[in-house]
Amino acid sequence: MTDFRRLSDTVWASPQITLEEVAQARADGFTAIINNRPDGEEAGQPTSDEIAAAAQEQGLGYRYIPVTGGGMTPDKIAETVAALEEADGPTLAYCRSGTRSTFLWALAEASRGAQPQDLVTAAAAAGYDISAIAPALEGLSSKARP
Repeated sequence: MTDFRRLSDTVWASPQITLEEVAQARADGFTAIINNRPDGEEAGQPTSDEIAAAAQEQGLGYRYIPVTGGGMTPDKIAETVAALEEADGPTLAYCRSGTRSTFLWALAEASRGAQPQDLVTAAAAAGYDISAIAPALEGLSSKARP
């Protein structure tokens, strides 16, 4: 059973997906998948290569942007911005619970000038509390705005 949660008109977050859920993502209209979960984080999780192969079989774009103990680095944020800009339609981002994916989405959007409170509100509507990173969102957003 899928747990795809809408963050915006073009981005959804999800806990770990299965190979079968890749096909469901395609059926639901997604055109790209972003994997924010490092391989080997938990026994039995599908690997990045397995999800990438399933995405390719479904004609979906795929990006592997794992978030580890190093956190939400500027490079990870930039990679996420690039992945979202390259996506040819709705994108599904996932990690263990969806929280890291939601954080990265919000940081990427803030770096493009989105209003931090709008991001916090959208994440909360999807069931994710990102209020702890509100100051970072404000800093990124204010740098992006003229």
